[in-house]
Amino acid sequence: MAIHSKEEILPRLKAQVFGTSFLPHPMPKYKFPKQETTPGAAYQFVHDELLLDGNARQNLATFCQSWVEPEIRKLMDECLGKNMIEKDEYPQMAELESRCVHMLGDLWNSPDAANTLGCSTTGSSEGSMLGGLALKWRWRKKRERAGKSTGKPNLVCGPVQICWHKFARYFDVELREIPCQGRRFVMSPEEAVRRCDENTIGVMPTLGTTFTLHYEPVQEVAMALDDLEEERGLDIPLHVDAASGGFIAPFIHSDVVWDFRIPRVKSINASGHKFGLAPLGSGWVLWREGRDLPEELIFKVKYLGGNMPTFALNFSRPGGQVASQYYNFVRLGRQGYTRVTQGCADVGAWFSDELAKLGIFDLIYDGRGGVPGCTWTLKKGADAGFTLYNLADRLRMKGWQVPAYPLPANRSDLVVQRIVARLGFSRDLAGLLMEDIRRAVKHFEKHPAEEPLNAMNAGGYNHN
Repeated sequence: MAIHSKEEILPRLKAQVFGTSFLPHPMPKYKFPKQETTPGAAYQFVHDELLLDGNARQNLATFCQSWVEPEIRKLMDECLGKNMIEKDEYPQMAELESRCVHMLGDLWNSPDAANTLGCSTTGSSEGSMLGGLALKWRWRKKRERAGKSTGKPNLVCGPVQICWHKFARYFDVELREIPCQGRRFVMSPEEAVRRCDENTIGVMPTLGTTFTLHYEPVQEVAMALDDLEEERGLDIPLHVDAASGGFIAPFIHSDVVWDFRIPRVKSINASGHKFGLAPLGSGWVLWREGRDLPEELIFKVKYLGGNMPTFALNFSRPGGQVASQYYNFVRLGRQGYTRVTQGCADVGAWFSDELAKLGIFDLIYDGRGGVPGCTWTLKKGADAGFTLYNLADRLRMKGWQVPAYPLPANRSDLVVQRIVARLGFSRDLAGLLMEDIRRAVKHFEKHPAEEPLNAMNAGGYNHN
């Protein structure tokens, strides 16, 4: 969450909101109101404020699901008062969570799906933190048994989004992030192994990177770590951040080996609220075997006369997301998820093909073999009359949120633009966006940007 300070709003601290007939009296913006307001007036006031937000369906920066079936909205409303942590009060909600964990174990090829260990989270970021904590704990116990120092743990990863930087800082782990190099924008087996030593708690490939949508080569990295163990005796586990790919690869990329079929993969996290199609606030983390999650990290909660193990960073949280996730599993099954995901991939591939026809863009990712979508940059030396930041700004005039941003080190010189083709971004909407891009390009041909926007003076976008 963003941090807000009083200093930012000090000049407006006494500001008031003035409504029309529905709001009979002015309301302070930043102070607790003295008077109560009728439910209808309060709703209308908040509703009108939110009109200024962007249209979620046109937000192509986010991986998160912005369209759900009406039945999911009903389930979310029915579960509004159910707290996931209260297992004894809501035992059936706990049962649905358990079913989802075992269904994911089956989907991700757990060697013993009936005894899969895992839990729901508030998103893949919490799942990442839990997976990372288990890695650190296992490494520390192993070092203690060997009588060695536990003072300098490190985690090896490719270019990652902010949640892994948070994990490293919050839990005192050195993040050895592999920088981009040339046209390589993801982790490579050679670069991963080069950064490993006896203090490495794990290697963390991403199945669908935030920056370009590519899958990182999990199987190839695992094979390189097998060689490293044979040569140097270092047994380093893998945690796979499958925030998006965990609900994509099993359905449309069955030839990609990335999950528990690889013995070195000890844990996987994924976002239910991305291509799992659940509402925001849904995530999962699973461990290969019980021994991969240290017992010391698990707390026991009384449940139906017994004990329910729990491992989480949050305590109270709503249960509707779990119910909605289970709804999707039983509603769609493998057939339905394959249909939906392939449809998203088809839209991303079509969009990349149409973009290439314009002749001024280089495709970084063409929508094939990774997360549905497309990533591009301006062709080197192209005299387009605009930057990608200008294009993003122009598209925003029509409501489209299409982020432009620099890649991480060592390719921060390369600015790219990206869309994610989620359920709800139909072929028709993709066509409308493409027409707006064509119009924007023609506009800049006639009226080149007088002040080319860049990372310093462009409006900010969140590309996660």
